[in-house]
Amino acid sequence: MNRKFADVPAGADNPLNYAVALRDQDTLDTVREAIEHRQTLLAYQPVMRTDKPGQVGFYEGLIRVLDPTGRVIPATDFMHAIEPTEIGRQIDVLSLRHGLHALKANPTLRLSINMSARSIGFRPWVNTLNRFLNEDAGISHRLILEITESSAMTVPELVVDFMDRMQHTGVCFALDDFGAGYTAIRYFKDFFFDVLKIDGSFIRGLAADRDNQALTRAMVDIAQHFSMLTVAECIETAEDAECAIRMGVDCLQGYHFGAPALRPAWMRDAQMRRSG
Repeated sequence: MNRKFADVPAGADNPLNYAVALRDQDTLDTVREAIEHRQTLLAYQPVMRTDKPGQVGFYEGLIRVLDPTGRVIPATDFMHAIEPTEIGRQIDVLSLRHGLHALKANPTLRLSINMSARSIGFRPWVNTLNRFLNEDAGISHRLILEITESSAMTVPELVVDFMDRMQHTGVCFALDDFGAGYTAIRYFKDFFFDVLKIDGSFIRGLAADRDNQALTRAMVDIAQHFSMLTVAECIETAEDAECAIRMGVDCLQGYHFGAPALRPAWMRDAQMRRSG
């Protein structure tokens, strides 16, 4: 029997499911090989302050893997397939490690790193975080851990307990993709999120969409009530940026300000200083 067919997950019992299963299996294989050959890296996207136009508030570090041809594959192409698996936990470890190394090497950098709530109980991830924070306590105040809304709600009690235990370190937490999942509002009084990132589905075309404007205002109001910084994701036009600013959003992120870059300006400047 062809091994590729034999490895397809159970449940692929119709042509569409079968095709999806094959695609996801190929994705898992690609990411697994990238991990084995240490072909992972971060891309950095700026998150801009609205109170000081042109000034970066922090960067988001986005994990990338290289396929066998050297092509850079963004997380959106593989995270859906790996998030519930052991490979997803390994990617979280690598993403955290890349980010912590960047923070250690660049004392002025403030950086957010994505994680799954499932990684809270993954010992290598926890050990990596604790080791770096113990070696350099200053890193903690420049680190933001981003947890998606959907991930947080799979194990909300575990997330609340973890955030409670981390409060003394100075690490900040961001609730990512807010509005796209099913957050129980009752958990807001228990969570310790410092940042609320409004999902891009509400922000794209915001200036021309009155319904999304109303929903965005409501999310900004919730964040302000709980003293959370707001970030509008997926800002792609000046009009949407101006609309979000009028609504009181604190930070803006999206291609209008910059795409994720493997070698952002601060990294190039640091390399030039070291070589000089």
